[in-house]
Amino acid sequence: MKGKTHAGIGVLTFIAAYNKLPIKMELSGLAIITLASLLPDVDHPKSIINKYILPFKNKMTKVVFYACIGLTILYYSFMCNGEDYLKALGILFILIAISSHRNGLTHSLTGMIIFSFLAGYIGNIYNIDNVIYYFMSGYGLHLLCDMGTNRGVPLFYPFKRKNVKLPFTYKTNSKTGNTLEDVIAIIGLIYAIYRLPKIF
Repeated sequence: MKGKTHAGIGVLTFIAAYNKLPIKMELSGLAIITLASLLPDVDHPKSIINKYILPFKNKMTKVVFYACIGLTILYYSFMCNGEDYLKALGILFILIAISSHRNGLTHSLTGMIIFSFLAGYIGNIYNIDNVIYYFMSGYGLHLLCDMGTNRGVPLFYPFKRKNVKLPFTYKTNSKTGNTLEDVIAIIGLIYAIYRLPKIF
C-alpha cells in the first residue's frame, strides 16, 4: 500500500474516533497517528519519510544513514550517562538500518510494541498525553492495511518469519490495487469533509 494511503487512513481513523473514545483526544494526536502510520515503511529507502531525509534513495544510503544516527545516539548516551530511552532509540535506529522492507522488525507486532512504548515514554517525559494510544493506532493500522496486500507482513517476527495476510488480498501497484486505493481516498475525503466541521 502506498504511503499516502497509509497516512490518509491514519488521519481518517483519528477523525472518526475523535470525541468517541473514553480518552480525551488532542489535535496533536493527529500528527502522531499520521507519523506512526508512515513509520513502518522507514525500512524502505524510497518511503515518504526517507524521501525527505535521505540524500540518495538506495538501500546502502539507508543503512549507513540510520546506522550512523544509531551509533551516534548510543555513543552520546554512554558517554554522557543519558536516559535509558536514548539507548533504546539508538538500538532502534540500528535495527531500522539493517531491516529490509517488510521482512523484519518494522512490519511486526514486536516492532509496533517497541516503537509505541518508546514513543509513550518520550511523551511522558514531555507531558504529552495518550501518545502510546495514538502511536499504536497509527502503527497497527499500517500493519493491518499491509496484511491486505499479496505480500502480507511478518506479523510475529522474530518468532515466526512467515508473512500473514488477510483472507482477501490485492497486488500493490497493480491496476486493481491502485483503483482500490483511489476509491478509499475518495471515500475518505468525503467522510473527512462531513466530519471536520463537527470537530472544529
